[in-house]
Amino acid sequence: MLFADLLRALIRNGRLTLIDAGGIRHEFGQAPGRSVTIRLHRRRLHWLLALRPRMAIAEAYVDGTLTVEDGTIYDFLMLAFGNIETAAPSSFAPLWNGVSWSIRHLHQFNPIARARHNVARHYDLSGSLYDLFLDADRQYSCAYFQHPGDDLETAQAAKKRHIAAKLCLKPGMKVLDLGSGWGGLALYLAREAGVDVTGLTLSAEQFKLATERARAAGLADRVRFRLQDYRAETGLYDRIVSVGMFEHVGVLNFQRYFDTLRSRLVEDGIALVHAIGRRDGPGDTNPWIRKYIFPGGYVPALSEVLPRIERSGLWVTDIEILRLHYAFTLRHWRLRFMANRDRARGIFDERFCRMWEFYLAAAEATMRVGGQMVFQIQLSRRLDAVPLTRDYIDDSKHSERSRQAAPEPVGVPQYDG
Repeated sequence: MLFADLLRALIRNGRLTLIDAGGIRHEFGQAPGRSVTIRLHRRRLHWLLALRPRMAIAEAYVDGTLTVEDGTIYDFLMLAFGNIETAAPSSFAPLWNGVSWSIRHLHQFNPIARARHNVARHYDLSGSLYDLFLDADRQYSCAYFQHPGDDLETAQAAKKRHIAAKLCLKPGMKVLDLGSGWGGLALYLAREAGVDVTGLTLSAEQFKLATERARAAGLADRVRFRLQDYRAETGLYDRIVSVGMFEHVGVLNFQRYFDTLRSRLVEDGIALVHAIGRRDGPGDTNPWIRKYIFPGGYVPALSEVLPRIERSGLWVTDIEILRLHYAFTLRHWRLRFMANRDRARGIFDERFCRMWEFYLAAAEATMRVGGQMVFQIQLSRRLDAVPLTRDYIDDSKHSERSRQAAPEPVGVPQYDG
């Protein structure tokens, strides 16, 4: 059995029991660690899982032809990814990390019409779905955990505060939010820093809700959203922020993206790019994720991002690596989704629930043991646009917390949001 042979060579830490389609049990591993049992319900999986593991394991789980009998799909993925991570570098990379990275440019060909279609495939699903696992502000990106035990709402508020501090905002500034989602960050920046924000999104559902949120918050005069690709923007801005959008740009557009940031910034402007990154250099998107979850998406390595920034003429004024923050975020999302699984099944169906359960579990496992993280790159056109030391970040966050804790001054209008 080919899949059993693969697992026998792979599993060293923890124990995996495989029950094949004939009912035969195969035991792998013996060291301390996780213990998981999976069952195969189709004989063709005996060879298909070995030849195309990245696609076939996920599809089999979603189809119900691979089930987990002892543990959860998250436990299985943590066991598998953890052993891949500690294996010899060349042993399993071709199977698990992709043999098609050399043709990734074809996967990421991303003209505006295709970009709009790709975004709709994920972000224009029922809004009720995202209410099942996101925080109340619908922040669909890595939170910032000042303490591992923070709840999701606290950590997402801290993320917005952290980003605002790095933007060095002043009242009246014009801010461009690339990939503005459901509008939470734009509304936060306008409310807390008194800035004017333009948000761009390609999701019709996000655009509709974000626009309504700005109106309901009484901020429509200072926050507006456009259903528009970043490449079509022509305005000039004091600040540009991009959170969770760069992963959808595509390798072929990296240079145009950073050239656009430079051309849209005023001379003393600052930009902040927040995105998922990979530790092990240029690669390819998992084929199942590319087909079913994020078509056209790609997690870049810093080694392929920084040369494009250099050629754009922008200064890299700060890089911060958020290592486990996204793992903590995804754990909250996964547990919330599982707690609301029956509601999700009512919106969609059981197959969809297994698909999203697999997606959230795989994403968390990748962030914990699969070599991915989140980076924040601060950029500017001028060398002196940002303070000389990073003290200003904590100073800004402390000032904001003090403002929020202070009693409301009599006679001073407060922004309602």
